[in-house]
Amino acid sequence: MKVSAFIRKSAKKNDIDTLATVYFRLRDGEKDIKAASILSINPNHWSPEKQGYKDRIVLVNEQVKQEFNSHVQNIFSKIAKTYNPKADGEWLNKTIEEYFHPPIPPESKKIRPSFHDLFNEFFAKHRLSAVRKKNFEVIQRRLLRFELFIRLTKRNQKDFALDIDLITADTLREVWDFFEFEYQHYKEYPSLYKKVPESRIPGPRGRNTLIDNFCRLRTFFIWCYENKKTTNRPFDHFPIEEAVYGTPYYITIEERNKLYHTNLKNHSQLAIQRDIFVFQCLIGCRVGDLLKMTKANVINGAIEYIPKKTKEGRPLTVRVPLNSTAKEIIERYSNTADKFLPFISEQKYNAAIKRIFLAARLNRMVTIINPTTREEEKRPLNEIASSHIARRCFVGNLYKQVKDPNLVGALSGHKEGSKAFARYREIDEDMKKELVDLLN
Repeated sequence: MKVSAFIRKSAKKNDIDTLATVYFRLRDGEKDIKAASILSINPNHWSPEKQGYKDRIVLVNEQVKQEFNSHVQNIFSKIAKTYNPKADGEWLNKTIEEYFHPPIPPESKKIRPSFHDLFNEFFAKHRLSAVRKKNFEVIQRRLLRFELFIRLTKRNQKDFALDIDLITADTLREVWDFFEFEYQHYKEYPSLYKKVPESRIPGPRGRNTLIDNFCRLRTFFIWCYENKKTTNRPFDHFPIEEAVYGTPYYITIEERNKLYHTNLKNHSQLAIQRDIFVFQCLIGCRVGDLLKMTKANVINGAIEYIPKKTKEGRPLTVRVPLNSTAKEIIERYSNTADKFLPFISEQKYNAAIKRIFLAARLNRMVTIINPTTREEEKRPLNEIASSHIARRCFVGNLYKQVKDPNLVGALSGHKEGSKAFARYREIDEDMKKELVDLLN
């Protein structure tokens, strides 16, 4: 048996930049196998006789030459010591690889938590409201489908799994593309959704939705970094732009009153949901908070509740005094035994609101930003009405009267200085005129 080293590349006489890979060759009778190593050398410095550096190479540090030559001789020794007659090219490759990356003994291996183990730990240890936890769980399921998608569509990636230490900005860009076009993948790869099902079929996602998803994913990475689960910070090289929202739109007090007095005697169920919507306009809560209210939330002529979004961290109690219309609606449904108000499901509630707006002929055109295309659109109010317009009605009309975001925020449950507050109120023309008149 004979072991040797060689290179396959040459270089011009004065070329000192070209590098050639060092190969190892094992010959034993008819057996002649070769394998590449991670060692490399300039062809003008290589000595085929010495199978290492030439003696008189002044441009190379002496220590570098000695280390290189030692590696070559040590690999010769390792091949000779572990050789067996059944050895083949795969064995030679593995032997050279193990020289540079020795296998870790089983007893010294640490069990590293997987990416999704860390996600589950994040759920358990990071303070999240029930709503935010659901939002993060949706993202985790999408990431599980992303892994399955890579295994299905990429060559040599059958065992692909996200690794918290190896995710780069390029990985995040791949994830972004998958999230954006998942509605197409649903049709092409239905098996993904059998393995990781979702309650709703994915549709096209707008840029704001993707930005929101990646802000949440960044929160998870920050938690991992701060809790020493990783030193990897891929979002340092993956900036997330600001979400873009159109000018806030809401119904005026006059439109709200028109809605309340619209004759719906022939549509009793619709009339009930109309009353609930008007009540929501008068207290400004989110629909999820309204759904959970009971008669116990009415305290001394006011509604008191803790918004779901603030229950974790620093709970904020919101107290909204009830005006005569709100009290009238509560009294109308005071005989409802099991509910504060006879509320239906959130989805049916939003559908009913659109029908109520149509019945009240609240169909003025408003300018919106299409969430998917981010293009400006003109839409009639009745087509885009939803429960959230009740919250905007409360905030927008109050702000128009008092022009103090912190005072209005105390009634709507927005934290002081909340960026989201700007999405609920509009600086309209009348307010601008009032401000300019202050200069007279």
